[in-house]
Amino acid sequence: MRFDVISIFPELIEGYFQAGILARGWQRGLLELKVWNPRDFSTLPHQRVDDRPFGGGPGMLMMAPPLLAAIAAARGQNPEAPVAYLSPQGRPLRQEDCQRFSTRAGMILLAGRYEGIDERVMAQVDEEWSLGDYVLAGGELPALVLMEATARLLPGFLGHEASAQEDSFAAADLLDCQHYTRPEHWGGAKVPEVLLSGDHARIARWRRGQSLLRTKTRRPDLWVRRQLSAEDIRCLQEAESADESGRV
Repeated sequence: MRFDVISIFPELIEGYFQAGILARGWQRGLLELKVWNPRDFSTLPHQRVDDRPFGGGPGMLMMAPPLLAAIAAARGQNPEAPVAYLSPQGRPLRQEDCQRFSTRAGMILLAGRYEGIDERVMAQVDEEWSLGDYVLAGGELPALVLMEATARLLPGFLGHEASAQEDSFAAADLLDCQHYTRPEHWGGAKVPEVLLSGDHARIARWRRGQSLLRTKTRRPDLWVRRQLSAEDIRCLQEAESADESGRV
C-alpha cells in the first residue's frame, strides 16, 4: 500500500517510519511512503505557504496554490488514491474505516497547519477524517495514526494474523479483554485460573465475557448499539457474577 502525505514537516512523517511496525512494513516492501512538502511548490519569497484570511481574524491559513500543486503531484504518482484531509471537522476515524482503507492500493493524506486551509482546496479532497473533538497543531499526528491503524490490517503485516482480529473494536465494536503473561504471581495478584486451565473452550467463553463486560462498563456509548446473542448473554452473566464475587 502506498501513502502520499502532504506536509510542511516531512521530517515528522519520515521519522516515524524509522522505527516500529511501520518501519518493518516499509523495509519488507509492504508499504510505500512519499512525503510532499507544499513549500517546494510555492512561488513566493522564502517558500511561503500561508497568509492572513480575508475578512480578518486571528491566525494564518495555508494557501491554495501550493497545496493544490502538491495534491496534483501526488495524484500524478498515485492516481487511484483518494485524497483525505485530516481535520477536526472530519468524520471520526473508526476501526471499520481503517479496515476499509486496508483494501485500497493507496491514500493521499493532506496534513493542514495553522488555522486550516483555503476552502478552495476542498474541491480536490475526497474524504475528511478526525481523531476526535479536539484541536491539534497540525494534521501530521492524525495522518500517522491513520497510517498505522490501517497498515497493521494489511495481510502479512503483523507477525500473527490473529493479532489484528482480536484487537479492541475489531469484533463489532467490542473492547479487548485483559491479558496476562509471566510471572504467574506478582505483587499479590495472580493470573486468572481459567487462563491456566488448558481448556480452550472455557478460555474463549471467559475472554468473550470479559470483553463484553469491559465494553458495557467502560464504553456505554458502544454498548447501547449492541444486540446480544444467547451465548453472549451467558458469557456476560458469568463475567458479571465473577466480578461481583471478587473472583477473577
